[in-house]
Amino acid sequence: MLKRFPIKAKLTFGALAPLFVAFFICSLAGLYIINEKIASQAQEKVRTDLNSAREVYRNELDRIREFIDLTATNPYNSSSIVAGDHEIQALLRQRLYKKRLDILTAVDAKGRVLYRAHTPSLAGDLQKSYFVQQALKGVAVTGTALMGEQELAREGVALSSRATIPLVSTPHARPRNDTIEKTGMAMVSAAPLRNHAGQVIGALYGAVLLNNNNALVDKIKEIVYEGVQFNGTDVGSATIFLGDARIATNVRLADGARAIGTRVSEEVYQRVIVEKKKWIRRAFVVNDWYFTAYEPILDLRGRAIGSLYVGMLEKPYTHMQKSVNSILYMVLFVTSLIGLAVSGFIATLLARPIKELEKLAHRVARGERNLQMEVHTKDEVGDLADAFNLMTRALSRQEAEIGLLHRALELKVEERTAQLSDKNRLLLQTQADLARAEKLADLGIVAAGVAHEINTPLAIIRGNAEVLEMCLPPEHPNHEEVEIISMQTERMAKIVGNLLTFARQKSLNQREFMVHEILDDIVAQIRHQVPMDAISVQWEYDMSLGAVTGDTDQLRQVFSNIILNAVQAMLPGGGTLRLTTRPHGPGNGCEVEIRDTGKGIPAEHLEKIFTPFFTTRDSGTGLGLSVSYGIIRDHGGDIQVSSTPEAGTCFKIVLPGETESGQETPKNGEDL
Repeated sequence: MLKRFPIKAKLTFGALAPLFVAFFICSLAGLYIINEKIASQAQEKVRTDLNSAREVYRNELDRIREFIDLTATNPYNSSSIVAGDHEIQALLRQRLYKKRLDILTAVDAKGRVLYRAHTPSLAGDLQKSYFVQQALKGVAVTGTALMGEQELAREGVALSSRATIPLVSTPHARPRNDTIEKTGMAMVSAAPLRNHAGQVIGALYGAVLLNNNNALVDKIKEIVYEGVQFNGTDVGSATIFLGDARIATNVRLADGARAIGTRVSEEVYQRVIVEKKKWIRRAFVVNDWYFTAYEPILDLRGRAIGSLYVGMLEKPYTHMQKSVNSILYMVLFVTSLIGLAVSGFIATLLARPIKELEKLAHRVARGERNLQMEVHTKDEVGDLADAFNLMTRALSRQEAEIGLLHRALELKVEERTAQLSDKNRLLLQTQADLARAEKLADLGIVAAGVAHEINTPLAIIRGNAEVLEMCLPPEHPNHEEVEIISMQTERMAKIVGNLLTFARQKSLNQREFMVHEILDDIVAQIRHQVPMDAISVQWEYDMSLGAVTGDTDQLRQVFSNIILNAVQAMLPGGGTLRLTTRPHGPGNGCEVEIRDTGKGIPAEHLEKIFTPFFTTRDSGTGLGLSVSYGIIRDHGGDIQVSSTPEAGTCFKIVLPGETESGQETPKNGEDL
């Protein structure tokens, strides 16, 4: 009888080897995680550093705003500035230097410069900057703005020189054709000057030029990074960009000079300036790799004109990673040697029976069945061999049963998939129709309100224009202008009428009518509106079509609008207008096709033609087809359009008939 040796004792020794393997894998995983953690923490720090830099930037804007508001909101100061009081001018000049401003200028109510604290001798020119115009409207504004070379020269020759920055080409920089940047970027604040009655009598604005203004970026670096260095080099840096060019920075070139005039990479420019999004990742800055964060600087109109940058040198973190990696490599090497020795010894004891079991398992995996393993021991390995033998026999039986179940399941899945696809298709179509109906309903409410509010002043304008036209003799020089006013008010009245039609909230006045008679009548009327000598009309009526139920007036409007559009699309060259009718569905429904051979509709416009206010003609309102679409949908019908450029357009209008119970036939899944 063979002596039983418990497998537990064997596994106790054998478990030591997998532990070393697990330690090896965990060490590699730990090494990777540590490296990634260092990099991610560094990048996350840069993200928070960018927030701090943004606050410093905003605080500087707030400082300028507080001074301008404090000076401009005093009615005495306002009146004195506009009146040209020499004492207040001397005070402004003193405040210019005390508050570290580059520009401090006052303008009158028309925007004409009254006094420049920096260059008192230059005055009288008209200041048209956006921030000045806003202040003259009574709105105080603060933000970042661009100032041209001539504008800076008027504010001070030194400012124009300071704004001029030669551009420097560096590796990875965005290419540019010009070599000099002359535009200035400035922090500006403007506030209205009001008299004692609260009336705006002028404006006061102040600004700090950011070009070559390294004090701000040095302040950001000092606050955020506190002068931390690595091997004698500052770890942190900050930069202000105008477009893609550095106009203020403490990033250094190889010779130690500030990298003023160097440019950002194309990838960062597209992300930050073009897309107006933040860039937070590793990037090559001038001559080294940094963990960087950029965010766009927007002007007062929301346009990206530059960016704010903070970054940390990658070398300190790379050095830290190398140190950690060296320690882990040493520990990994020593423990791997010990693990290999122990696992090799234990593997010799356990390899034989397990190896045989492994070979049989591979044969089973390749498809062999009813394989049996000989049992040589009375321990757990022997029990495992018995279990393996039972498993192979049971596996053969179960595979046959699974095959049958699998085939049945595939049939069920195919059936359910087909049903689900049909349901999803119907659901998507219903959702699209519902969304469009809700949008048109909401727009109709807005259109009704707008038309109602415009009608009253429009009637007043029209009446006064008619009075003027009657009072002025034909030879009067202003008679033509009055006629233009009358013509434009008539056009506005037509637009208001279309708005009211689009926003209609009345029930349909349905009755029976003959479609053929309405179509013939419309064609006859249009002949009196537009020349149709070059247009051939073809009637393809189905004479079996009887009376149709609907609101005659509204449907006449639909047919008139589409036929008139078709005629105009074929002028002046001419073409063929084809009118086709046929029955549709049960009851007295019908289909009407209006086809022309005009210039057609571009593919990109087909999805928009029923959208309110969309038009390609200068004289159109963009409401005709949207009103027509709403009328047809109110009748429970549908209107479809197909077009081929330079070949013509076809509108298909479907009007459902009445069922035997007298209800309209539902269309496209809509409820009655």
